[in-house]
Amino acid sequence: MLFLISHDIRRFGQLKRKIQGISKQILTKQLRELEEDQIIHREVFEELPLRVEYTLTSHGKTLLPVIQSMSDWGETQLNKRAN
Repeated sequence: MLFLISHDIRRFGQLKRKIQGISKQILTKQLRELEEDQIIHREVFEELPLRVEYTLTSHGKTLLPVIQSMSDWGETQLNKRAN
């Protein structure tokens, strides 16, 4: 989820579509926990329809090297299986 938010997937509906199999309730719970931990920031835009966007905080951005390392590891594992 943090990887997606860091790559401009910032709205709830976009996140839900990208994360296969996640329920609305679980996604909401996880976003709230990340917000409470000050890893993401939730901004509500007073528009109709109401728009909410999530961004990484400066604290959350410190996780990007870890997330990138995990992504790189996953790509390596996929490539090993493909060969």
